[in-house]
Amino acid sequence: MLLSHNEIIELCEQGVVLGTKEDYVNGSSLDITLGGEVLYERHPAEAGRILSLREREKPLMERYVMTPERGYTLSPGEFILTHSSEVFNLPLDISCEFKLKSSLARMGINQLTACWCDPGWHGSNITLELTNVTRYHHITVRPGDKIGQIVFFRHTPVPEERSYKVRGRYNNDRTVAGVKP
Repeated sequence: MLLSHNEIIELCEQGVVLGTKEDYVNGSSLDITLGGEVLYERHPAEAGRILSLREREKPLMERYVMTPERGYTLSPGEFILTHSSEVFNLPLDISCEFKLKSSLARMGINQLTACWCDPGWHGSNITLELTNVTRYHHITVRPGDKIGQIVFFRHTPVPEERSYKVRGRYNNDRTVAGVKP
């Protein structure tokens, strides 16, 4: 069941989402803002390096710390990892999904679809995979920018041993996280 305004406010009051504001709660979603770090793809000396999914190899990425004044500017076609400023602590009966704000999509930012949050995921910011899909324009993002929305779903509780709390790789990530083995 998709949760609505009052239920999302209750979740925030219960500590399911930390670092948000009540006026960020919409009819059936919660606005999410950018945190302050970016991982951007470093140009490797061996251009064209092949990564293995099976080995979970990491792309060569550099960490960049944004400030509200300078942010980070994505070049056309550039891919980055960044994160939400909000921290999530999902109980065993709540899942959520990130959706990019339509105004950003209209500017040319695309979010990859790896933003499903399973029950039990906790102590973490959402890592976001952003790409500038324009051909000619650079786009600057800054910490605190509203980047997207989270929609929450309530369901029967999953057994703890099957939850992300036990099985997940990305619990307690308080910054942008790259691929983990």
